[in-house]
Amino acid sequence: MSHTLKKKYQGFVDSDYAGNIDTRKSLTRYAFTVLGSFVSWKSNLQKVVALSSTETAYMAATEAVKEAIWLKGLTKDLGFNSDDVTVYCDNQRALHLMRNLMFHERSKHIDIKLHFIRYVITREEVIMKKINTAHNPADMLTMCVT
Repeated sequence: MSHTLKKKYQGFVDSDYAGNIDTRKSLTRYAFTVLGSFVSWKSNLQKVVALSSTETAYMAATEAVKEAIWLKGLTKDLGFNSDDVTVYCDNQRALHLMRNLMFHERSKHIDIKLHFIRYVITREEVIMKKINTAHNPADMLTMCVT
């Protein structure tokens, strides 16, 4: 028996540029909901130092897209048919870089492995959309827990 998750599967991604004072590494954060409940989230330092806030957001979105693909497979294995996954990002420049397949002088240093996000988007496996920073739930992952 197959159930359908219509437009109920979404992710949110955010990042901070050079937020770690000691290493200047940036923080990746993402959160995913299914039927309005959080089912997956992550907040961790990126492995490399980014050269711009756009690169930081691009790397964070890459991690979120990998998680979206995994969650989509998991829900399918559990017998649910899900619509396209939408991941919301608050960095307009990173969204433009993801969608624009042309070579950019400013982004030539970005590692090839990160460009798989373009492949996923062109195949429409994951849809990337803009979200206002004030409405991005992934932003809560930067708050200190005491």
